[in-house]
Amino acid sequence: MPGAYSELACQNAYPELKTVPCVSFEAAFRAVRDCEADLAIIPVDNSLAGRVADVHTLIPNGELYIIGEHFQLIRHCLLGVPGAKLEHVTDVHSHVHAIPQCKRFIDRHGFNRHVVADTAKSASDVKKWNDTSQAAISSEFAAEIYGLDILQKDIQDADHNTTRFLVFAPEAIISPMEKNREYLTSCSFEVRNIPAALYKVLGGFATNGVQMVKLESYVDKHFKVARFYADVEGHIDEPSLQLAFQELSFFAKRVLMLGTYPAHEYRNRVQSSI
Repeated sequence: MPGAYSELACQNAYPELKTVPCVSFEAAFRAVRDCEADLAIIPVDNSLAGRVADVHTLIPNGELYIIGEHFQLIRHCLLGVPGAKLEHVTDVHSHVHAIPQCKRFIDRHGFNRHVVADTAKSASDVKKWNDTSQAAISSEFAAEIYGLDILQKDIQDADHNTTRFLVFAPEAIISPMEKNREYLTSCSFEVRNIPAALYKVLGGFATNGVQMVKLESYVDKHFKVARFYADVEGHIDEPSLQLAFQELSFFAKRVLMLGTYPAHEYRNRVQSSI
């Protein structure tokens, strides 16, 4: 919905483009495939809540390619109808990931929790109900859109609360390598049914000096086939990365190259602060 953190990420990453709300991640993928939208920006990980469910199962079947990433700092606010006070609130409404991200604040005030589709939906509902006892956990951005008062800012448990978004397009867009610029390459694959197949797959990246920054597995509906999603550092035109993927293709099957794209500047900022 308008006012969700996904829309905020869209506006920050592509301020020149118009956002198109979708009812689900699958609908967002479909909108791009059907040329109803140019790009899809999808949340995949959160520094507090971890992996965003279902997204990684859509990626290999979505017929879309990753062309970028965006890191969005999450700053949750408690929103109420105009005139409401913090002491009036008895119930909070928000997304399934946002509520546990504010657990200490909610527990301290003894609020009843209610899960809704996204943070913007909670803001919309609170505005519609016009009840001072009902509040939403959402963004300052949503408060402006729905005309709600901010009862308290920065109620998240940790200041590092950040969501990583991936940018999807109908065709792969791989820009030429530039010096002093970092890149990521993403892929998905299944391992062959041979002993130590995953070990051998990962060994190709190690022996070629390729850093893997993300590896996730998930199974098919019959719990028989394990499929993996991986992000590695480097541009697909680098010889070391090409050798690593040659070894990957030997020990794996259904290898799908999902894209090579510039690493977001957030990664450098985090690394320099460690």
